[in-house]
Amino acid sequence: MSMQNVAPALGFTAPKRNELTHIPGDEGWPIIGKTFQVLADPKGHVEANGAKWGPVYRTHIFGETNVVLLGPEANELVLFDQQKLFSSTHGWNKVLGLLFPRGLMLLDFDEHRLHRKALSVAFKSGPMKSYLSDLDRGISARVAQWKAKPGEMQLYPAMKQLTLDLASASFLGADIGPEVDEINRAFVDMVAAAVAPIRRPLPGTQMARGVAGRKRIVAYFREQIPLRRGNHGGDDLFSHLCRATHEDGALLSEQDIIDHMSFLMMAAHDTLTSSLTSFVGELAANPDWQDRLRAEVLALGLAPDAPSSFDDLEKMPLSEMAFKEALRIKPPVPSMPRRAMRDFTFKGFTIPAGTAVGVNPLYTHHMKDIWPEPDRFDPLRFTEEAQRNRHRFAWVPFGGGAHMCLGLHFAYMQAKCFARHFLQNIEVSLEDGYKPDWQMWPIPKPRDGLKVRVKAV
Repeated sequence: MSMQNVAPALGFTAPKRNELTHIPGDEGWPIIGKTFQVLADPKGHVEANGAKWGPVYRTHIFGETNVVLLGPEANELVLFDQQKLFSSTHGWNKVLGLLFPRGLMLLDFDEHRLHRKALSVAFKSGPMKSYLSDLDRGISARVAQWKAKPGEMQLYPAMKQLTLDLASASFLGADIGPEVDEINRAFVDMVAAAVAPIRRPLPGTQMARGVAGRKRIVAYFREQIPLRRGNHGGDDLFSHLCRATHEDGALLSEQDIIDHMSFLMMAAHDTLTSSLTSFVGELAANPDWQDRLRAEVLALGLAPDAPSSFDDLEKMPLSEMAFKEALRIKPPVPSMPRRAMRDFTFKGFTIPAGTAVGVNPLYTHHMKDIWPEPDRFDPLRFTEEAQRNRHRFAWVPFGGGAHMCLGLHFAYMQAKCFARHFLQNIEVSLEDGYKPDWQMWPIPKPRDGLKVRVKAV
């Protein structure tokens, strides 16, 4: 199918408030609604509403009435979206549209399918092996720096710098040159602006800095695309996208490459920072599991300076299960917005077209009837047998359906590569009585940076 035959995104009209009053719930104060309660304690807020109103309830956040659908069946309806009822474009646009327009997650239906197919070339076996080589060198070097400075360390900012460096190397190329610091600063400003409370680029605001950062990124990518399409392209993700084609053989447009690269680097950096921080935090709080994973890593028989291969990572099932359990406890995207494009019915409630709809992985991942003792870290929840007996949408840190995260195998590869080097070199612990304080929305992160103690193994 040619891109010229893809219909533009559908428009919508939000329903009037009296069209949603049949749905139970509490919209709170005029204008601000329940926004501050959601920001202060998103997990407590959704759990209290679920207990009071049930799996379908109405609330008012960020200036609009929303209908929240809870549980695995809701996740399957909205994320799998067999009937193409829900727009991701009109769900995410309010949050990401100004800074990351037309990223893959912000496209719908046939257009999304065609772009996803074109982008998938960058995540095939050959390119992934090249990325692993760059990731492995970067992780090994950074872990060696941490090992050389035993004692207290703020985990989150250290992890943020690591994932930013890794994204630059594997996405843009290890030899990007002196511009890398400027590019990284621009991305940091864009990511911070995406979740800033002031949504207009007023002078002096984070949003203004984010918009300026996007201009810098756009200029860099536009200058580089012709070079990467020529003889200056390498095995990095950016170069692969510059050479990627649609089904009709046409290259992706320059603007498409710019939009996809901006979005993919943001998604890979911020969600992975959160996930790896929570992964290491759980190992610090659960030394028995840390010891079990270290034994798995040492059983690989690799010298400390030896590179990691795909075969090595395949021999780390416990590390993958532990990473999955960290994603369950603190999903990197705790809530996922959509927009209903047609009327639909769920749990006996008819919800009109145009309604802002949300599902909540954070809630589902802590449902006690699915996950006994949901706050307890237990990687054995992800044995093959345990997973077979659960609803397939009970665990959705990467979303599901057509919008399932394109980079999920990249995330697993990076997490296991990190686990290999970290556990082979470092032991991590928490001070007695210390409990990290996490901000759970929009992307989980520890408010105090998560203080850990590191020492060489």
